[in-house]
Amino acid sequence: MYVGTYTSGMSEGIYKFDFNTETGELSNQKLAVAVQNPSFLAFSPNKKYIYAVGEGETGAATAFKLKSDGTLEFINSVSSNGKGPCHISTNKTGNRAVVSNYGGGTVSIYDINKNGRLEKAHQTFNHNIEGQSPARAHSAKFYKDELFVADLGRNRLYQYKKGNKSYEMVSKSIIHIEGNPGPRHFVISQDGNYVYIINEYGGSITSVKRTDTGFEQIDYDSTLEETYKGENKCADIHLSKDERFLYGSNRGENSIAVFKRNLDTGTLDKIQNMTVHGDWPRNFALDPSGKFLLVANQKSNNISVFSVDKNTGELSFLNTTETPSPVCLLF
Repeated sequence: MYVGTYTSGMSEGIYKFDFNTETGELSNQKLAVAVQNPSFLAFSPNKKYIYAVGEGETGAATAFKLKSDGTLEFINSVSSNGKGPCHISTNKTGNRAVVSNYGGGTVSIYDINKNGRLEKAHQTFNHNIEGQSPARAHSAKFYKDELFVADLGRNRLYQYKKGNKSYEMVSKSIIHIEGNPGPRHFVISQDGNYVYIINEYGGSITSVKRTDTGFEQIDYDSTLEETYKGENKCADIHLSKDERFLYGSNRGENSIAVFKRNLDTGTLDKIQNMTVHGDWPRNFALDPSGKFLLVANQKSNNISVFSVDKNTGELSFLNTTETPSPVCLLF
């Protein structure tokens, strides 16, 4: 497992751990590569390369090659074409990457060579509108010939489609989003028919279904316990492999909200709020076996490990490991 961090404190870059998929134990922490503020990471589909965004003086996207000992070798770095890059992802074939720039409100698309090298961005979308509050592009994902972008500042989930040579906007938002919930991250079902958006300000998840003419909202659920009244900012969201359960992180309540998903309708029912045994769970990940969920607690400098009940989806706390400023976990 690789861990992206902020390097303003004790951290030096991207770290590597061994993870025991039988016991849920993390061990053998090692600096994989020294790099400034690698706040989000993505694998190539063949797991030979890792891509990171760096929130330095100038925003950058960087490519690394995995070495035989698990450390990372620098390939190249390119401009993110915007301030504060906070998310990167690749398409299924591994020949394209997309970077979201929170500070700049822009989204850049890159070609990836067979040797893992990133080319300069061949398309950049700017969501800023003169005279309005700044755009805050927070995450973007490919689905076949589509590209979706969550913009927290615009309160939209943009949809683009690939034409002959480039991506073109299809919709400024696949649904109308009321108020200022702040869509941050999202997950798409394997068949592409459902999208689940976690709202940073709203403490909620918006459930969306594809229709013959576009998309429609089918559900809206709070991520918080009814009795919680403090500050909260949602962060990350993931579906289980069998798509029966959905998980979202609460920074403030410091919990993982667990939902059961109706496989017929796509709607959600919350079944658990599990404390993360730490502070400010910015990111989390399900391990490849699906038996464990690991949480990166940014402010308390630890990674908490939970077992996952495959029948109910509920979490049980197992252990925690100290590591500096963890903000992204990658298997």
